[in-house]
Amino acid sequence: MKNIFIAMFVVFSQGMVQAQIQTPQQSPKATINQQVGLTDVEVVYSRPSARARIVYGNLVPFGKLWRTGANENTTISFSDDVLIDGKKLPKGKYSLYSIPNIQSWDVIFYKTTDNWGTPKTFEESNVVLKTSVKEYTTPNAVETFTIGINDINTNGASLEMAWEHSFVSLKFEVPTQQKTMESIDKVLGGATGGDYFAAAQYYFQSNGDINKANTYMERALELTPEKPFYFLRLKSLILAKKGDRNGAIETAKASLTASEKAGNQDYVKMNKDSITEWSK
Repeated sequence: MKNIFIAMFVVFSQGMVQAQIQTPQQSPKATINQQVGLTDVEVVYSRPSARARIVYGNLVPFGKLWRTGANENTTISFSDDVLIDGKKLPKGKYSLYSIPNIQSWDVIFYKTTDNWGTPKTFEESNVVLKTSVKEYTTPNAVETFTIGINDINTNGASLEMAWEHSFVSLKFEVPTQQKTMESIDKVLGGATGGDYFAAAQYYFQSNGDINKANTYMERALELTPEKPFYFLRLKSLILAKKGDRNGAIETAKASLTASEKAGNQDYVKMNKDSITEWSK
């Protein structure tokens, strides 16, 4: 009986050792994955809450290096080189440090990312880029520290940070146009009508070289025996932008006929509206 009791105790003890107690984190971890243009951006950070404490000037002292979050390093990574205040930040992963002040913050992109909090020894040689941003006071308090990527467009976005009544926003630019042009040049070596259409559409929508857009659109139509209504629609818009109203109207009429045949009422209406506008 004694041996059975001992065996049961050993099994129970082993189970207790193997079990792991799970408790909620005071500053839970968060990950942001955002595509900006053609560039992937990732932010990993821990989110402390104020919990009735005064944050800036107390919990986070003014004028001192802050981990920009809680626990281990807050990190940010870019899949391409980006521009911040006209300065290049090479693609890669960085620790995101900051120095909050009353009217502005210093934001620092730091090489090493394996620190718990701030580095034991801060090395200036590890600072890849440092910039200053204006600090804004918000009327409503933010309880939990929040990082976001907002104001997104094809050429850039803003890295935003908010906590308590403080808000800062750091703009960055991504190389969308360069990457798109490189992709166009690469693909068009053996391109299809659809590839030329995509290239023409990009030049048109991004206010690029309208003559190039027209050349690519003409090539797209040459390579496509049955002219899709949306091909013709884009061609008409390009001609209108070039100032060729007569050509735009004739092409819009062809797109109207094709869209009526395809039963696409959206394009029927767009073409009719454009023909009316361009005929004035």
